[in-house]
Amino acid sequence: MSPCELCLKQRVGYWIAVSVAVAGLVSRRFVGSRDLTPWINLALAIVFAGEMGLAAYHAGVEWKFWPGPAACTGGATHVDPAELERLLSGAKMTVPRCDQPAWIFLGLSMAGWNALVAFGLTAASAFAFLRGRRPA
Repeated sequence: MSPCELCLKQRVGYWIAVSVAVAGLVSRRFVGSRDLTPWINLALAIVFAGEMGLAAYHAGVEWKFWPGPAACTGGATHVDPAELERLLSGAKMTVPRCDQPAWIFLGLSMAGWNALVAFGLTAASAFAFLRGRRPA
């Protein structure tokens, strides 16, 4: 399945979260300061909240609650090898659309599941931030 434009944008949040988490682990390992840990957790909560918002927006586009961006109706940015082979043999190109879910499980699309996962990660990160800010 080729990802649509919004699917590709949703991956960015997780790359940012991995970068923030690695920076937190490195600073804790080499600097040895635990003072940064709550702030790393807060940064992760903010990143995951943004991810949740984007995923919820995408799910809303799929459910036709609001229109999606114009980029979702034209110009694929990624073509898998099987699709490329079809194109070279003369088949018409199919563009992944943001308003048509490619996969649904238990009534939720991948964007819907991503919104739920991002919500859980936001809550866990926020809880870790609040727990880490308590005086010892």
